[in-house]
Amino acid sequence: MHVHFLQHVPFEGAGSIAAWVERRRARTTWTRMYEGEKFPALDKVDLLILLGGPMGVNDSEKFPWLTAEKEYIRDAIVWGGRVLGICLGAQLIASALGARVYRSRTKEIGWYLVEGIPAPGLSFPFPPSFPAFHWHGETFDLPPGALHLARSAECHQQAFQVGRNVLGLQFHLEATPESVQSLIDNCGDDLKGSAQSANELCEIEPSRYAFINAIMDRVLDYMVAIVD
Repeated sequence: MHVHFLQHVPFEGAGSIAAWVERRRARTTWTRMYEGEKFPALDKVDLLILLGGPMGVNDSEKFPWLTAEKEYIRDAIVWGGRVLGICLGAQLIASALGARVYRSRTKEIGWYLVEGIPAPGLSFPFPPSFPAFHWHGETFDLPPGALHLARSAECHQQAFQVGRNVLGLQFHLEATPESVQSLIDNCGDDLKGSAQSANELCEIEPSRYAFINAIMDRVLDYMVAIVD
């Protein structure tokens, strides 16, 4: 199995997904967008994972590679590839499929409850209610034909699915203590006015990370269920 990551900044990596990939003994490759690296051929990738980043999907004037990235994502989806988007990655999927991405009413940074929404068919089933880690100030409309899978009090669009092969997650199920610390170190200014301080974010018990990482594992297992 070949897993390919699109990375937008050096300090937002795979988090707990790295352990899942290692257990699966999957081949991993990366396109580091900030270094202008090329995309792989779609027929060489079994699972495409779009990671987070502090930029917005509409910032193509400052980050010209966003335009090419959205085209590649759209091509991957049309081709039938497995595509998982996390935070910015979910917003990129939404934008690539023609949905609007815009600033949220409030920034959602820290640990907040997410409510799973039952959806028909073979869609991914989230728990009815669970705490997840968030770090975003933008949201999006659902892409045409998407199933709405999760919401929170502050952000209605938290997860969606398009067909059997595309999932977008606004929250970070892959978060680890190390990845959260990296966000604090590199994006600490975002915490100004936030309801949760850096100290509070660093005091979260390991069991909470284990819980969300287990959901992330289930998401990944779901995504590759008919790839292996």
